[in-house]
Amino acid sequence: MSVVIQYEGKLFRPPSEANSLILQATIGCSYNRCTFCAMYRDKRFRVRPLEELQGEIDWARAHLGRVDKVFLADGDALVAKHSFLAELLDRLKAAFPDLRRVSCYASPQSLQVRTVDEMRDLKERGLTLYYLGIESGHDGVLERLDKGVDAEEMIAVGRKAHEAGVKLSTMVLLGAGGRADSRVHAAESARVVNAIQPRFVSTLVMTPVEDTPLWEEDQRGEVDHLDPVELACELREFIAGLELDASVFRSNHASNYLALAGTLPKDKERLVSGLDEVLSHPERARFLPEWMRGL
Repeated sequence: MSVVIQYEGKLFRPPSEANSLILQATIGCSYNRCTFCAMYRDKRFRVRPLEELQGEIDWARAHLGRVDKVFLADGDALVAKHSFLAELLDRLKAAFPDLRRVSCYASPQSLQVRTVDEMRDLKERGLTLYYLGIESGHDGVLERLDKGVDAEEMIAVGRKAHEAGVKLSTMVLLGAGGRADSRVHAAESARVVNAIQPRFVSTLVMTPVEDTPLWEEDQRGEVDHLDPVELACELREFIAGLELDASVFRSNHASNYLALAGTLPKDKERLVSGLDEVLSHPERARFLPEWMRGL
């Protein structure tokens, strides 16, 4: 008998996966140490049994009609064994003939585990998009965020995915360097993104949330909260430093004060000049009000 899909704990997915079937292939995050992230701190990481997932796939096939996108939750499903992921992808393809994309979050640690050949094989089975939180290209900021890798290691894992033919959607945290390191954070983040050449680039604003080390630092007054103009300046420096061949840029996450969109390099000049206008006349800028912002 088929079972209804049941999610354990809070569920998170990228904004672009709003219309996807979300399948909790793994519970929690195997790394779970980033100082700013509270998403999986109440969960113990584990990989779910395939037969348990099969029951949910059967239910989705019977009740949801056409499924063309699947997102594999939780935090870094890519860290599971290649054989598990390959079998899961084959079962998804068998269940959903219209399936055109499977995606997942990919931590730097899971990308270090996966070989290029494994990622290439999983891509052929349908796993074609990873969401990678770069956060910063500055080693000092990465260390403070406890990402577990430095900038060069971040570039290396990004290039592995690129070599395997997998599309990357990358995120950078505005404000993560505070005021002192704002410019170098923007410049070094652009350098890392340039080296990786992801298909998608987005920015979020670093926001302390409860039950994280960052929240505790904030309570002690150790975290800079850049105002909208300062963040616009940092965003301007970041975009100005981007040298991308074919990437989609977005800053439309709810944490941002400014929602920008464009394709790079085509729209780079427009985005930079728009931010120059904001910085020249901040009183005219349409910053998102605080009550509308969130994570």
